[in-house]
Amino acid sequence: MAKVAYFTVGSNKLEEAKAFYDALLGSIGMTPVHEHASGGRLYRGKGTGLFGVLGPYDGAPACIGNGTMGGFSFDTAEEVAAFHAKAIELGAADEGGPGERMPGAYFAYFRDLDGNKLCGYKFG
Repeated sequence: MAKVAYFTVGSNKLEEAKAFYDALLGSIGMTPVHEHASGGRLYRGKGTGLFGVLGPYDGAPACIGNGTMGGFSFDTAEEVAAFHAKAIELGAADEGGPGERMPGAYFAYFRDLDGNKLCGYKFG
């Protein structure tokens, strides 16, 4: 069965974005694994796919995708809440605090420093 292997977000403030993601992703055991030619960085954790914060390949300014969102899967609702809280602590904007969105589906949403929308979730 196929599964999502990686996703990236763009940034116009790469040094700030890397500091944000170093702290946020470090809180869930993901660490930098590659410094990207764009000035960005790729991260990975044990048993996870890749996440990247990059400068756009075409050299144009990064912009957020309308309807684009990346998600991080967790084992517990408490982990989802902690991930969301860490993002907010680091300057992210709340886009929907931790809570059950439908039976057995717990989600929390935020936007990073560039406005990219991300979420933490737990099913079951």
